Amino acid sequence: MIDLRRAIAARSTLLPGLGDPVDRDALLQLLRLLFETGRADLPLGRLFEGHVDAVQIVLRYGTAAQRERVAAAVADGAAFGVWNADLAGEPLGLTGMRLTGGKSFASGAGLLSHALIGIDGVGGRQLLLLDLARTPPSIDRAFWRVTGMQRSETHVVRWRDAPVAEDDLIGAPGDYVREPWFSGGALRFAAVQAGGIAALLDHSAAHLVAAGRAGDPHQAGRLAALYGLAEAAAGAIRTAAAGWFGDEAARLPLVAAARAAVYAAGGPAIELAEQAVGVQSLFAAHPLAATIADLSMYLRQPAPDAQRMHVGAAVASGLLTAGL
Repeated sequence: MIDLRRAIAARSTLLPGLGDPVDRDALLQLLRLLFETGRADLPLGRLFEGHVDAVQIVLRYGTAAQRERVAAAVADGAAFGVWNADLAGEPLGLTGMRLTGGKSFASGAGLLSHALIGIDGVGGRQLLLLDLARTPPSIDRAFWRVTGMQRSETHVVRWRDAPVAEDDLIGAPGDYVREPWFSGGALRFAAVQAGGIAALLDHSAAHLVAAGRAGDPHQAGRLAALYGLAEAAAGAIRTAAAGWFGDEAARLPLVAAARAAVYAAGGPAIELAEQAVGVQSLFAAHPLAATIADLSMYLRQPAPDAQRMHVGAAVASGLLTAGL
């Protein structure tokens, strides 16, 4: 866990900026960093994307003093994350500035130094930024019994009558779900996933070359198909990034199209990689085994059908059209 936290801090030094990208070049630089992180290590990519998300949110909605503290913490090696998934039957609430309840799917629990959490209140969901050394939760590790993304340390967390300060509140109620940032932020995790698809290509090609089998026409065909899928996923990310600073109405449909393209490429890419490498891809020591398990889990982001519907509606309205 310490290595992952240090890796998050190390990658923070490569960011084009801590806040929202100000132009297309900065956005592409950020997405390429996320892509390469996912290509190297998907659990790290998941955590680093959450770190970027949390820091951007605070810099977007926080006060000047809060922004300064977060920037200083990042420079000092802090690791941030967003814990927003509600825990069934134990909603997180704030009474008299004391926090009680839980969150599910809290990635980086026990690893992160700070967590941005959401609680429902009058006017919408209110964000709080918690220094986890000052306001530590209890961590239920029994929840995360999965075959992929185990190293992301995604657990259930709970607080009971934990004191928080007024200065822990970030922004106004409802800020968290403001568009285009809420849906548009999906482009970041899609970039990490696309990096995972590229890793399938990398590992498959390296295996076949080392085994002297890359020249087999069937294997060459698989590598060609894998390349096509990896490039389709990456290309959809590039297209969405290029359009983010263009027509504002097309921003979110382009992000939805990128998500749909990555999702559509991921499953076939996993199947091709398994076919190319064979049974060795299922051995724990083979680099493909972890990539396949992690990507299979990470691709299961919510509402893939809704993304396709969003894209289809944009095409029908003339907002999106194919071009070169």
